[in-house]
Amino acid sequence: MKNIKLAIVGATGLVGQTILKVLEEKNLPILEYAFFASSRSAR
Repeated sequence: MKNIKLAIVGATGLVGQTILKVLEEKNLPILEYAFFASSRSAR
């Protein structure tokens, strides 16, 4: 499997946090992450 570049949209929400936890547990060959959230989440 080759290295993966991955974007997480809504990373500050509950679903985004769950996705991040699952990705860490799976230990996938992810080369680069990009996290996106709405401006309301930046508070």
